[in-house]
Amino acid sequence: MSTLAWIIGSSLLMSAIALVGSVTLLLKPSTLERIILPLVSFAAGSLIGGAFFHMIPAGITQMGSTTAFYCWILAGFIVFMALEQLLHWHHCHRADAECKKPLTYLILIGDGLHNFIGGLAIAGTFLIDIRLGIMAWLAAAAHEIPQELGDFGVLIHGGWSKRKALLFNVLSALTFLLGGLVAYMVSFNINIAFLIPFAAGNFLYIGASDLVPEVNKHGDLKTNATNLIAFIFGVGLMLIIKVVLE
Repeated sequence: MSTLAWIIGSSLLMSAIALVGSVTLLLKPSTLERIILPLVSFAAGSLIGGAFFHMIPAGITQMGSTTAFYCWILAGFIVFMALEQLLHWHHCHRADAECKKPLTYLILIGDGLHNFIGGLAIAGTFLIDIRLGIMAWLAAAAHEIPQELGDFGVLIHGGWSKRKALLFNVLSALTFLLGGLVAYMVSFNINIAFLIPFAAGNFLYIGASDLVPEVNKHGDLKTNATNLIAFIFGVGLMLIIKVVLE
């Protein structure tokens, strides 16, 4: 299968994950509340583990341990930080999050930009190495599932119909494909190796700055232990994938 086919296929599959939000309609609020934080913890572990075990080593192989390499990691981190601040964007992972209707539009805009940048970064990894692309996609997908569960709940809570919420969630997710195609087209003219450390910075920001604080807000020992185990499992999965692929 060609690299372009991998990029298009993985992008469409990532966009389809937006449909997982509809699961919130089938679950009791108490059930969703019980599973969402472990999912967020698992996603955080997957993103951080993916950055350390896959993205950073692969980036060093491509670019060397240079100042420019580490600047691109910071650039990836800062871009997502700026995006979140600019749009006042918060994932609202909890189903009972109090989000007003105007915020629903900001969430969709933020998700669209987030997915476009993610598409650029993930496609860049596929262009360097298919195996690295698969790993990066898995880590990103682990993050998308709890995010889409939360975002769909927020749209419904903000007054959107179920059909409209699903439609716009999917449209927002399709910007991932747009980002992937842009990365593929520009790769013929420029060296896109910088997208690997850039993606690592994205992963580190989302995992450490966005997701970990969300699960650290709870003082219950059992809840914290469950979340920690889920986080370690996410990191461990990335380590296992690295060992298997090498």
